[in-house]
Amino acid sequence: MILYDGNDMVKIGCHDCEGCSSCCRGMGQSILLDPGDLFWLQQATGQSFAQLMQEKIELNVEDGLILPAVKMREDTDCCGFLTAEGRCGIHAFRPGLCRLFPLGRNYDENGLRYFVLEDACTVRNRTKVKIRKWLGVAEPARYEAFLTTWHDLRREARDRIAEQRSDEFARQINVKLLEIFYRPVYDTAGDFYEQFAERMARWRAEIK
Repeated sequence: MILYDGNDMVKIGCHDCEGCSSCCRGMGQSILLDPGDLFWLQQATGQSFAQLMQEKIELNVEDGLILPAVKMREDTDCCGFLTAEGRCGIHAFRPGLCRLFPLGRNYDENGLRYFVLEDACTVRNRTKVKIRKWLGVAEPARYEAFLTTWHDLRREARDRIAEQRSDEFARQINVKLLEIFYRPVYDTAGDFYEQFAERMARWRAEIK
């Protein structure tokens, strides 16, 4: 597997999808949402976590952690944000995993790097694009630092749940994850990374 950093050029350009929306369909609960994704969704929709839970997102259990994920529509099995024309209705605010596709993330001692999910995208003759341009986020260095911090938090939470072997402890960890990072409304006019740092400090103070 070849690993790339954000400044590398890789063949992932899909010619603006040309109307293809195959990666927006039949995804189950695989599009997990991190706190940054929720911040963007609140910017796009003006809805709180509780309001989004009514139609657009749902809770999913992965490796013992309960996290929100984009919900597929029951009638079409497509993303609830997909328009009738087969285009993303929140493209500028789309979740990180949607921005990433057809790339994956790799975390190791060298930090966050990327790899191509071979044959994940059906588009052929893809063009070379710089990864950070492909992701299309402001302040990419801060974004990648956030992703690494969030990845480490999830890993630590999973490890602690495994060590404790207690359903009650697992429940407490998952309740805190939702109560600290998801349920409280973000100030969408403010700086997300500062708000995330404040919530991280609360997590560290409350999870001993």
